[in-house]
Amino acid sequence: MTQTLRIAPSILSADFARLGEEVRAIEAAGADLVHFDVMDNHYVPNLTIGPLVCEAIRPHVKIGIDVHLMVEPVDSLIPLFARAGANLITFHPEASRHVDRTLSLIRELGCKAGLVLNPASPLDWLDHVMDKLDIILLMGVNPGFGGQKFIPSTLGKLRAVRQRIAAHQDSGGQPIWLEVDGGVKIDNIQQIVRAGADTCVAGSAVFSAPDADGGYRGVMQALRQAAA
Repeated sequence: MTQTLRIAPSILSADFARLGEEVRAIEAAGADLVHFDVMDNHYVPNLTIGPLVCEAIRPHVKIGIDVHLMVEPVDSLIPLFARAGANLITFHPEASRHVDRTLSLIRELGCKAGLVLNPASPLDWLDHVMDKLDIILLMGVNPGFGGQKFIPSTLGKLRAVRQRIAAHQDSGGQPIWLEVDGGVKIDNIQQIVRAGADTCVAGSAVFSAPDADGGYRGVMQALRQAAA
């Protein structure tokens, strides 16, 4: 299967003292999206960034901002991120009381909507909402912290979700992106893409790239070459 690979560097691994400069640099280096990790120290054991930071980086880039909400509850934050300039908003179904309603809310606010499934979350969450999804994000690690190792069983899950998306589209459904977040590196991105991913979040793999190897542009080119 041939598909365009989208790379979404996660600013969780960026230098927060220079965030505007960092997002401009990844866009210039060829990033397709800015991945924006929101953690609340409630749904996950970490506390990161909110709508004000999203609003602050929005004028710095033309590419889409991909907001991943690791928060509970989710509905009250969604309008704030939509107003702050998010283009895609994904959330964990376990954190919503009414998954269908939350997906509808995101789309009503003009953003693309998606579900995020943790390593142990069942695919059953997708069964009755495929028509409301623009993106499905599979976690390759347990959410909460950057820099973790990729969980190999994610590959089988990717293949299963890719089959569901294909069946949905074959029956006349809308296109759905398949994204992976967590542990994506140059040495495993080919396996991840072969299993069905078309969008890869890379945090430490991008932001820790040494200048001697071409910096952000060099590592993103290396990721695309490795995937191909």
